[in-house]
Amino acid sequence: MHYPPMPSPASPPVSNRPAIAQINHSHLLHNYALLKVQADSADIMAVVKANAYGHGMESIAATLSHAGCTHFAVTDASEGLALRQHLDMQHASDQGASSLHNIEITLLSGLFSSDDAAFACNAALTPIITEPRHINWLQSAHFHGHVWIKIDSGMNRMGAADPATLLTQCREAEINVCGLMSHLSCADEPEHPMNRLQLETFSQHCEEIDPALPRSLLNSAGMMIMPEHAMHTVRPGIALYGIEPVKGKTLGLKPVMSLLGSIMQLRDIPAGAAVSYGATFIAPKPMRLATVSLGYADGVPRGLSGIGSVCINGEACPIIGRICMDYTMVDVSHIDCALGDFVEFWGEQHPANSVASQLDTISYTLFTGVGARVQRVNGI
Repeated sequence: MHYPPMPSPASPPVSNRPAIAQINHSHLLHNYALLKVQADSADIMAVVKANAYGHGMESIAATLSHAGCTHFAVTDASEGLALRQHLDMQHASDQGASSLHNIEITLLSGLFSSDDAAFACNAALTPIITEPRHINWLQSAHFHGHVWIKIDSGMNRMGAADPATLLTQCREAEINVCGLMSHLSCADEPEHPMNRLQLETFSQHCEEIDPALPRSLLNSAGMMIMPEHAMHTVRPGIALYGIEPVKGKTLGLKPVMSLLGSIMQLRDIPAGAAVSYGATFIAPKPMRLATVSLGYADGVPRGLSGIGSVCINGEACPIIGRICMDYTMVDVSHIDCALGDFVEFWGEQHPANSVASQLDTISYTLFTGVGARVQRVNGI
């Protein structure tokens, strides 16, 4: 693995502290290419919401845009506006153009206010709608762009109660409905009966409302378990970032993020010495201890205290004692290491899914929990 250079005083970043999320754009492009094959003829709506799952929305979207992706999904109008402005500037820099409105940006959470409708109008955003008031807001903003109607096919999270009426209202308001959408709740469990039930429910709604409208149902996991139902548009999220979405079904994805700190201090401690807050770890024998420059304020889950591990120079090293706000202590008694050596909390050598499983959680929570003070550094 190629680690980034340490911050140089000659050209200081926001912080010289070695807290780094290395983002491998070659791996991102590799994953995108695999997903395009999996999608077959379906359009890919690349999900870059929540700062691209913690990876950095602007740089991720720019890389995918250069690779030919023309459809992105964010959470809300604020994210959509920021992405539109960034891509417009990027496009103007690359080609001397002033607009990139041919790139579609879908708001997966729709609209929260009339202000959001105005943003959608001014920045050519494509909201999802589920309520009549969304249409009222869009009308007041003189919006004549595109929207998706979201149908609840069984997840009972968000969806239109009467999608047929919404479609009629949109057409009366001269708002173009570009398609019908729903979301699978159990796609990471291939044999779960909800998958087939939701597919059937969604398909039935679509046939009743307007069989000619484009459809979108599959997320990353859905693309793996029912690729024959890719329909018009698929919406990969976590798979773009290198996480295999379905256990036992491997596509060959590569991790995009490596969360890195470095060794700040090395010390030898005697048997009986206590480590970190609460003295929860007592050295059973003489040990060599490394203090690492990442803590829970950076996104290292505190629950890994005493059970997790990191990777240093290709070797697994146990986390000992409680993880602190800014530091993590690890046992390096069994390896050769030095001050300044990089420490991987998850990434190429230490898979995020493995870390997440220790906490009975998912890799999404690890990625989106990476703190703002962690530098996102582009890797190769």
